[in-house]
Amino acid sequence: MSEKRLPCSEATLLALAAKVTTPFYLYDETSIRAQISAFKASFAWVPAFKNYFAVKACPNPTILKIMLEEGFGADCSSLAELELARRCGFKGEQIMFTSNDTPDEEFSLAYAMGAVMNLDDITHLDCIEKVAAVPELISFRYNPGPSRTGNAIIGNPVEAKYGVTTDQLVRCYELAKKKGAKRFALHTMVASNELDGSYIVETARMLFGQAIRIFKETGIKIEFINMGGGIGIPYRPDQSAMDLDAVSSEMKHLYESMIVPAGLAPLNIVFECGRMVTGPYGYVVSKVRHVVEKYKRYVGLDACMANLMRPALYGAYHHISVLGKSTLPPDQVYDVTGSLCENNDKFAIDRKLPRLEKGDVVILHDAGAHGYAMGFNYNGKLRSAEYLLCVDGSVKMIRRAETIDDYFSTMLFDPLHRLPKV
Repeated sequence: MSEKRLPCSEATLLALAAKVTTPFYLYDETSIRAQISAFKASFAWVPAFKNYFAVKACPNPTILKIMLEEGFGADCSSLAELELARRCGFKGEQIMFTSNDTPDEEFSLAYAMGAVMNLDDITHLDCIEKVAAVPELISFRYNPGPSRTGNAIIGNPVEAKYGVTTDQLVRCYELAKKKGAKRFALHTMVASNELDGSYIVETARMLFGQAIRIFKETGIKIEFINMGGGIGIPYRPDQSAMDLDAVSSEMKHLYESMIVPAGLAPLNIVFECGRMVTGPYGYVVSKVRHVVEKYKRYVGLDACMANLMRPALYGAYHHISVLGKSTLPPDQVYDVTGSLCENNDKFAIDRKLPRLEKGDVVILHDAGAHGYAMGFNYNGKLRSAEYLLCVDGSVKMIRRAETIDDYFSTMLFDPLHRLPKV
């Protein structure tokens, strides 16, 4: 079971919601840093453990600088994410570049930055050679195909566009070595938001096995395995967080029984988790705009799916707290909606909540990853501000809200030139 806690007192949140424009995101710095410390402690036995924080989960400079201060790296999958990591101070092999269907300019920038190149296909070696050169350190993303099953979010590996197959894997490393690579890593990503620790343990077993196979068939020693992300968080109160200490203990046993006898120690282990680091410690603070009755009862918020689209996209659950009404019984049933011209713009369907009124302040929990990052401007909706609840209890803005001028800034009402006829 997971307790859905607020990042500070209800009185503090109500005062903040009265002071700044809602909706807004609020991140809890103290809890994020504590989660990072716990993650590192769980894997303290690993030779040089590192988590490359998935930039896509929460691409905010202040959040990324916290990761850097705590010794984490940055996992990037696009040119903008590479540039964001660079501007936040990440350098060289503190950056993991994992992409797919990659443009040449992204390979070029990743190479120039000295990032770890984690390739999605054997043909990408030729692409890198064309724009730069094959770097000293090369990693490949492995797709196990029918030997593993994915979960609901990431899908079946056989159907996935990502990674090289079991039959292709050895050839990838042979070709990379032939083209000048001298150091090698192995990556996979076969789950997303997974709460079953055994899935992570089996992923380690799979990667250890492939590292042994590569060594036996090519003599190439894998320097580190990248377990990917995929460690989930308990969005629902009746779910429990993954026991990372237990997962780490089982992985250590596998390491000692597989890697050490194979002569591959020391083999480093890294992750690229984002959700489990910041997810539980981000909140959307919103106000009730309307309460209406039709065939059902609806609560309309000033937030919409442009602010948090996971419920609409995945049918995902996000817990809702109503400030000032925690002692009242949840004896009312509502659909909680936004104002987009889309009927799936709903944060909750048939949710039991206390009686709600216009002006009530509600908190959408577990929005610290893949929340703001997935926002959009459909219907001309403007994305909200982001704030950080600092360790000392102060609150600072870490991203301003979009303005109507931001929305119109790329539009050309009077085009200045035409493209030549084709």
